[in-house]
Amino acid sequence: MAWEAWFTLAVVVLVLIGLARNLASPAILLFAGLGALMTIQSITGTQHLPSPTQAVAGFGNTGLITVGLLFVVVAGLVRTGAMTLITEPLLGHPRTLAAAQARLLSPVTVLSAFLNNTPVVAMFLPVVSDLAKRSGLPPSRLFLPLSYASILGGMCTLIGTSTNLVVDGMLTAQGGRHGLGIFDLAWVGVPAAAVGLIYIMLFSRRLLPGHGAPISMEDDPRRYTAEVIVQPDGPLVGKSVEEAGLRRLPGLFLAEIERNGEILPAVSPRERLHARDRLVFVGVVESVVDLHRIRGLQAAADQLFKLKGPRSERCLVEAVVSPQCPLTGRSVREGRFRQQYNAVVVAVARGGQRLPGKIGDIVLQGGDTLLLEAHPEFLNNHRNTRDFYLVSQVQDSSPPRHERAGVALAILAAMVLAAATGLLSMLNAALLAAGAMLVTGCCTGTEARRTMDWQVLLVIGTALGIGGALEQSGAAPALAHGLIGLAGGHAWLVLLAVFIITSLFTEVITNNAAAVLVFPVAYSAAQSLGVSFMPFVICIMIAASASFSTPIGYQTNLMVYGPGGYRFTDYLRFGIPLNLLVMAVTVSLTPLVWPF
Repeated sequence: MAWEAWFTLAVVVLVLIGLARNLASPAILLFAGLGALMTIQSITGTQHLPSPTQAVAGFGNTGLITVGLLFVVVAGLVRTGAMTLITEPLLGHPRTLAAAQARLLSPVTVLSAFLNNTPVVAMFLPVVSDLAKRSGLPPSRLFLPLSYASILGGMCTLIGTSTNLVVDGMLTAQGGRHGLGIFDLAWVGVPAAAVGLIYIMLFSRRLLPGHGAPISMEDDPRRYTAEVIVQPDGPLVGKSVEEAGLRRLPGLFLAEIERNGEILPAVSPRERLHARDRLVFVGVVESVVDLHRIRGLQAAADQLFKLKGPRSERCLVEAVVSPQCPLTGRSVREGRFRQQYNAVVVAVARGGQRLPGKIGDIVLQGGDTLLLEAHPEFLNNHRNTRDFYLVSQVQDSSPPRHERAGVALAILAAMVLAAATGLLSMLNAALLAAGAMLVTGCCTGTEARRTMDWQVLLVIGTALGIGGALEQSGAAPALAHGLIGLAGGHAWLVLLAVFIITSLFTEVITNNAAAVLVFPVAYSAAQSLGVSFMPFVICIMIAASASFSTPIGYQTNLMVYGPGGYRFTDYLRFGIPLNLLVMAVTVSLTPLVWPF
């Protein structure tokens, strides 16, 4: 290998060591590695290292732009509550990790067999976060299994990933060969996916960290008393408290139900909800926010409907009442709080105790913490007044636009249909869907920008630049030829070597690049051995997708890196055994289905 190849390998190794030891964030380490490659190229003028223009070309990659656009689509689905409509019937209310994973991973795997993995994971990110909170499970044991399930699903059909289509196209170009059918890959992909899912469910509790547990009542000394009304025409009427998902809300418990003037204390989980029931909850602010997002519940404060402007333009604000506030010693209703401050009290916290009676009847005292629904201007108008000690906005607390849920679902369905049928590219479909979410009011520009995970986009862009350097420097082809050469003249060993080198490449460069690099080497090896090339094609397809051991190997692994709170070593510990299992299944079964 030339010195450029050795230098590139050294940079990649140093970046991986930095990631493994958690020396800095992935974005900083990858930028440092890419910067080193660009600097040496500028000094030496060599053509075998990426120029500055080539190094940053990854930020214009269609895959990266598609991921960014999908964050906007997901923002529209979340802000309208459409994600709840899709996932609630599937996920239900599991109580154990095994039940949660079984309900989550099965639909993700099936969807990923026919859709691009990236949008599937993007859509399920907020769902997993909500599932973890409602079920009291560590998010770290759900996010990485989500990514792995999408990867396993992509192995099962020809259209499961773009890599499969790329390899199939290269196959048909070799001497006019016939391509694979859409389900031909399933003979090996489905057993590999089944073994992978079993491994995930059996070993995630042992091999994945248990941090990031959901909130509890002890996390915050402020325990709000909040009340909501069951909408007469809503989906919760007739359901039990348990079926409505109101029994196991994290950091929140149902204190009582008021029905036609009668108080029902110590509510049973089997109690059926009636129209216009007033439910009184006690809990922390994060869970009160989640409570107001549930379809079929509405805030009990009548004054909410008298505030100017649509609810979607409001937010929740925490304000601590000072003794100088003119409403101290008066009830919320008597003090005409809405008229005085153009805000409505939706919950009150006082020293961790539950406050009896309706919110409007609570007599305010100095030191009370109020949860208000107001326009954002409330913060600027009252942040420095003597009426309140502290005023702060609750993040992501704007009420959902439930009336737009059908529109958001229609946009999602159109995007999926256009991409799945090949009418539009995934990028084109995502671009139109993101624009439609904004134009139809499913989400605002501010909400879309806030939803963007810029760390993920930066890491993907820099990882693509370093992957391109491995190809350009000649390091990747040299490693491929060397490893296959070690296998000698044994077809099974060469097949194993093809899988290993493809899998190694896909962990550090893009899966498409890994497949393209190994394909001609494997073709030459099959020609030299005088055996069929088809087993090698199948192994390349599956190995190029089998990226489980590093966060930078696959976009979905990067997407769950931050939300799951993972370290690089978590991917190694949990992913390497899965790599070995998929390799064993693939290398064993492929020659039986497609003989040498």
